[in-house]
Amino acid sequence: MSSSVKTLFAAVALVAAGAAVAQTYPGIGRPATAKEIQAWDIDVRPDFKGLPKGSGSVEKGTDLWEAKCASCHGVFGESNEVFSPLVGGTTAEDVKTGRVAKLLDNSFPGRTTFMKVPTVSTLWDYIYRAMPWNAPKSLSADDTYAVLAYLLNLAHVVPDDFVLSDANIAEVQARMPNRNGMTTEHHLWPGKGMGGKPNDVKSTACMSNCAGEPNVASFLPDFARNAHGNLAEQNRMVGAQHGADTTRPEGAAPAAPTAPVPAAPKAGGAPTALLAQRTCTACHGMETKLVGPGFAEIARKYADRADREAYLAGKIVSGGSGVWGAIPMPPQTLPPEEVKTIAAWLAAGAPK
Repeated sequence: MSSSVKTLFAAVALVAAGAAVAQTYPGIGRPATAKEIQAWDIDVRPDFKGLPKGSGSVEKGTDLWEAKCASCHGVFGESNEVFSPLVGGTTAEDVKTGRVAKLLDNSFPGRTTFMKVPTVSTLWDYIYRAMPWNAPKSLSADDTYAVLAYLLNLAHVVPDDFVLSDANIAEVQARMPNRNGMTTEHHLWPGKGMGGKPNDVKSTACMSNCAGEPNVASFLPDFARNAHGNLAEQNRMVGAQHGADTTRPEGAAPAAPTAPVPAAPKAGGAPTALLAQRTCTACHGMETKLVGPGFAEIARKYADRADREAYLAGKIVSGGSGVWGAIPMPPQTLPPEEVKTIAAWLAAGAPK
């Protein structure tokens, strides 16, 4: 054995020994159980490896869709003001050719999911892992087949009496409207079989008659400098970005920082930490509407109801739409004590 080969074997042995040591920190962690690994190992590939056995009909999917999906995506997948439409823009000819013609039509107003997605496994995998968004992974494999069958029916890929299963999903793939729409004829896929074009990461630096380096700068116009308060007071005092002191003219020295005086907590005030933890503040402002109405608006609307606390608790749990507009609020799966805390605060007028 040559000295170079011996050296290579020695290096491999050292790496293997180091890896073994790295896996055995005494008292820290434990190996994952087979059941724990299985719970995460749920991805489905385009060749359908990882797809669990099961089936679901369009009819069953209709009921599941109306109960769990329509509040966000519309009864017919047409969506609403918040979520993008899933269905539309495809034709029977697209199902035949596997290329969606309207993707090349710049006058078409939008791009739906079925116009773009080339693989049915992508839809199955995403629905199974992430939907419904307020209760991900709550759908069984059969539920997922049924919901996807309903979507495929809306897109005119399968008939009304179709039953989707692991046994026939490959046949459905052969009918996806944009199955031939994914291309490798671009610079991100070099080499034979991947478009054949050279990649774009080997450009030669300009070494003569080069353009000067641009001086990029930005500024706030005078009328907008303090439109949203002093930016310097809205940033953390750590790190490099402290924000401009927008109460002073451009270029003026910033005011000396002062230590903030913590406000004393108010009895019966807003359960701010709870609202943030449960992402209520992603859709509701304290005073005014964001996606949904402001907390103060809700409190004022129901101030005259004697049963307002119980009513509001019920609305938090059940969700709904139509009272404040078309955008739905999905049912919230909060612990009962948290629901009671939020409802009691709203019933008390949403004090700050």
